[in-house]
Amino acid sequence: MASEAYRYRFAEHINILDAEVTLHLAIIAAEGLYGETRIRMDVECVIDESIRAIVVDADTDVGRDVNAMFTHFLSAQYGWDVFDVRRVEGCR
Repeated sequence: MASEAYRYRFAEHINILDAEVTLHLAIIAAEGLYGETRIRMDVECVIDESIRAIVVDADTDVGRDVNAMFTHFLSAQYGWDVFDVRRVEGCR
């Protein structure tokens, strides 16, 4: 069974570690909604510095909300022209 995820790719001048910090902020925000247990069970991410990408699972409501918050935080922090987000098949 294919799983749903979103892949974020970043422009060369964006520090991928800064983007990772933004992801952690989105996860913390989601924890406020769902609690630590649901975050531990339902959030999965993969960071690949070699291709400047972060993939976040979206198979659950929690994962979809983390993706929505991450996308919003990135656009507020950097603007839309320095990252690309696409739906992809899973991060497993």
